[in-house]
Amino acid sequence: MRRHDRHLRICRWLTALLCVFPNLAHAERVKDLASVEGVRSNPLIGYGLVVGLDGSGDQTTQAPFTTQSLKSMLAQLGVTVPANVNPQLKNVAAVAISAELPAFAKPGQQIDVTVSSLGNAGSLRGGALLMAPLKGADGQVYAIAQGNVVVGGFGVSGKDGSSVTVNVPSAGRIPNGAQVERVVANSFAASPELRFDLNTADFTTAARMAQSINAALGSEMARAQDAVTVSVMAPADANQRVAFLSVVENIEVDPGDAAAKVVINSRTGTVVIGSRVRVMPAAVSHGSLAVTISEKPQVSQPGPLSEGQTAVVQRSQIEVTQEGAGHMFVFDAGVNLDDLVKAVNQVGAAPGDLVAILEALKEAGALRAELVVI
Repeated sequence: MRRHDRHLRICRWLTALLCVFPNLAHAERVKDLASVEGVRSNPLIGYGLVVGLDGSGDQTTQAPFTTQSLKSMLAQLGVTVPANVNPQLKNVAAVAISAELPAFAKPGQQIDVTVSSLGNAGSLRGGALLMAPLKGADGQVYAIAQGNVVVGGFGVSGKDGSSVTVNVPSAGRIPNGAQVERVVANSFAASPELRFDLNTADFTTAARMAQSINAALGSEMARAQDAVTVSVMAPADANQRVAFLSVVENIEVDPGDAAAKVVINSRTGTVVIGSRVRVMPAAVSHGSLAVTISEKPQVSQPGPLSEGQTAVVQRSQIEVTQEGAGHMFVFDAGVNLDDLVKAVNQVGAAPGDLVAILEALKEAGALRAELVVI
């Protein structure tokens, strides 16, 4: 009974709390930091036929499954195609259909679908998708797709073999192209608690989120279970639970700082340094050695009356230069991101050189951060 009374008091405070929350510096809302456990979308997939193409469909000799699908569909409609007849159609394409079923989607609602060619169709422009079921991971049908395909690309070709293609004409979308037929069960109203899962695991953020919720709604309402999950006691009534969640997700939390990391993209040379990266005392010298070898031919003339022959002699000249020689800088204790970037820029290090400097600092134990290479 006491627990029920507490829920009733909370519900009376819901409207007032929306006007009381202070605007914290650098604070973020709960809805931006975490998602409600069990409230998520579900992927759907299906197979179908796009018809009405202007000669840009599948070549049935190279995509026999298109003909098989067409025969099967016609048989269901009462049209019998002889087994020894294979229609050579150019206006039909076999496609894969994908969609995302939103959380709490109800039968009769419409969702967008994406249609992608499975065979060798040149373009889906102007085509229409015939009725096709969309299934979930459990094999059950959750939506039915059908409609005209909208294609953002196009392709043209000439008789001499030249062609021009813009974007991808073999894939398109059907806005509101599928109708929901089945409800996906969820645990939103089944548990006495609401669980919020952080987008990024962090013990500090989880603890601060629980503290902020308790400060707004009352002590012992929220507790951090681990670095990801924060559970909050919620009313059992569906209407009260929705209103309660509306308040909780707008509570502002001061998230914890991200871990100190240096991320290096080895393919593009991009280096991203986190704000918490620190460098311990270290001296760094940077320079590059260039070796140039040039061949200079010289003519050797024989002496008078020596009966010798004129010959061409190759003379090799080797030159060694060191660019950036003498560039050396010292990091003091606790150097932050700004000082690190300024020091590297003064040396004029390229992205590849910067990666070498960071790796050397890490090996020397002077870089207080995790070095991540992707």
